[in-house]
Amino acid sequence: VLVSSCSLSWCWGNLLRSEDLLSAPRRGEAVPNRSGSLAVFHVSSYSFDSHSSASSWNLLDLGNGDTTVLFSGPIVQEVVWLDDESLLYINGTNSDIEGGSELWIAKYSKPSERHTIPLHKAWASRLTPIRYKAASLPASVLNLKTVSPTEGSVSFVVSALTYPNGTIYNSESAPKRLDTGLVYESLFVRHWDAYDKPEKSSLFSGVLSLDGDRFRLEKEIKNLMVGADGTIETPIAPFGGTDDFDISPDGQTVAFVSKTPYLNPANHTQVLVYTVPFDGSSKPEPINLEGKDTGGYPLPEGAASFPKFSPNGGALAYLQMYMNGYESDQNNVFIYRMDSSSITALWKPWDRSPGGLLWSGDGNTIYLTAESYGRVRIFEARIDDDTPKEITAEGNIAALHLLPSGDLLISRNSLTSSIGYFVFNPSSKHFKTLLLPTDVDPQLTDLSKITVEDFSFDGAETKVHGFIVKPSGFDSSKKTRLAFLIHGGPQGAWTDSWSTRWNPALFAEAGYIAVAVNPTGSTGYGQAFTDAIQNQWGGLPYIDLIKSMEYLENTEEYNYIDFDNAVALGASYGGYMINYIQGMPLGKKFQALVCHDGSFASQNIYSTDELYFPQREFNGTLWDDPENYSKWSPSAHIKNWGTPQFVIHNALDFRLPISEGLSVFNILQSLGIPSKFLTFPDENHWVLKPENSLVWHREVLEWINRWTEARANRGAAKTGKVQTVLRARDKL
Repeated sequence: VLVSSCSLSWCWGNLLRSEDLLSAPRRGEAVPNRSGSLAVFHVSSYSFDSHSSASSWNLLDLGNGDTTVLFSGPIVQEVVWLDDESLLYINGTNSDIEGGSELWIAKYSKPSERHTIPLHKAWASRLTPIRYKAASLPASVLNLKTVSPTEGSVSFVVSALTYPNGTIYNSESAPKRLDTGLVYESLFVRHWDAYDKPEKSSLFSGVLSLDGDRFRLEKEIKNLMVGADGTIETPIAPFGGTDDFDISPDGQTVAFVSKTPYLNPANHTQVLVYTVPFDGSSKPEPINLEGKDTGGYPLPEGAASFPKFSPNGGALAYLQMYMNGYESDQNNVFIYRMDSSSITALWKPWDRSPGGLLWSGDGNTIYLTAESYGRVRIFEARIDDDTPKEITAEGNIAALHLLPSGDLLISRNSLTSSIGYFVFNPSSKHFKTLLLPTDVDPQLTDLSKITVEDFSFDGAETKVHGFIVKPSGFDSSKKTRLAFLIHGGPQGAWTDSWSTRWNPALFAEAGYIAVAVNPTGSTGYGQAFTDAIQNQWGGLPYIDLIKSMEYLENTEEYNYIDFDNAVALGASYGGYMINYIQGMPLGKKFQALVCHDGSFASQNIYSTDELYFPQREFNGTLWDDPENYSKWSPSAHIKNWGTPQFVIHNALDFRLPISEGLSVFNILQSLGIPSKFLTFPDENHWVLKPENSLVWHREVLEWINRWTEARANRGAAKTGKVQTVLRARDKL
């Protein structure tokens, strides 16, 4: 049951309900065609009335922002441009091969320049488009990427699972086993939410050639991983995609990233960048191993990502971390020269960690996206400059693409808007709005009335930044209860970005002031600030959180916050911190706590999947440095527990197994502390399925509303049990 709190004086907003958040359209990035006149994007939505999903691929007119539906339904899985008139897409079924897939082409006649109707409508409404099958593929494929090096030819790469011998894997035709046993003699056993299987992801290349007026597959697709030294895999599981590889503009070379084959992936983060001929005529070779000329810089040994060829194909840019075993080390930008095999480190003194890159048309400039002070911004840097320069300030840049004009097509969101589309001029810094969700999605109308403010304070060692999100209709003359949000990671951050999971705007509209602090260990504030959490999980970040509360309580500007009626919520590392403050003085300041998939006993963390994580975070191993693991463990402070707590832990969370959450709940129940437990047998570290997510939001809001309403109605508590618990808490 969703408890309504709008009858209380501190409930202001009602613009964003859980159903609104979860049913609103979810748009992907907009990808332009060659001329920069149109873009294609994917959108999905869920109806809680029909309990069904809907999805479509849509056309966006970059002149006026109008949209048109191109394909509806889940069968069309991925779409890429071939030219201004044609699209290539993956059809998720195969009429001839069970378990296979197909490549289809949709060709539309180009509208006449004399057309007076909008370009996107003329383009998409030229009678029935010509659609035809260009290729039949023997298995399910993903991550379609293309180049067209010559007239009448399309070079493409897709990924597919393969057997250890390199043969493509088809789940329907694979031999059926009579048992379910899995035997391991090396790690991983399981990763993220699945047990490790022998089948790995490989890249396959193929060529579509023009045969008359239609493209056809020349010959069977070729596995580019065959012959590699050791077992390599790309895209890298579990989150890899098309950004893990690239095709040179001439269609002759493929670059990709893969975990180093001779290092155990559970204990190492090192990733190598490989190049391989597009036709698979020789085996893949790594380019960033020892012996390369790096211009005097040491060769990095950490994770590499985002290989991207320059426009003329003469250089390959990529990102890489220096430290092996540290997944949150700073990303640095490197350039590999194809002719000389030399590697150059760019902008080494720069203290931000880019997550993506894009070449300019002339190949002299690179655009980077990176977190900086709570926002994902675009930075511009010439190859011969010293430091990248920030060119955007607001919101969260989700994707960017270069247009022929030199402008950028940007997909951007914020704390009060899902992804919208803009054309951005890097010189003038001008944004042209094409599509705003708050203008077209009825679930998100008027979210601009929700106020987002930045604040900062003196933390444990340096200035710390955070966000305050106020509900619509906010009145500073009235006290409003507090939702204190703690992010995961711990190397992560609250940013000015949209989320359908932990959305501060939703808590604000439920009648709270949402405060989201980025304590020590957070990203986007310089690498030293991120690194400082090592062996300090319950130290510096905890002090930062205390100081944030003290700052807000002691600053007159924030007198509207009801600090006597506050709740704290966190997930992952944030869940760990909830369990930690449960036994610390800070925990007594809250009426209730919510822990989602949090750690309870740090000594148990070797049940996780990626072992390099605890070994870096706790500065050693459990057998050599056991005191580092016990020092900040929430389990050491059980006797101090007393605050009502909601525990959420999912069965498929292999990063933090469900036993951690069950331990917390079992102890809370044994101690007689009001508590609630929620689990989803079919969810991992996150709750992703819409119906499950709705339950998650309803249960979380019910819990925090129950205890804050009880506090607000102190004189007439709803039940004697609640009244007794509140008195007991006050004594604690």
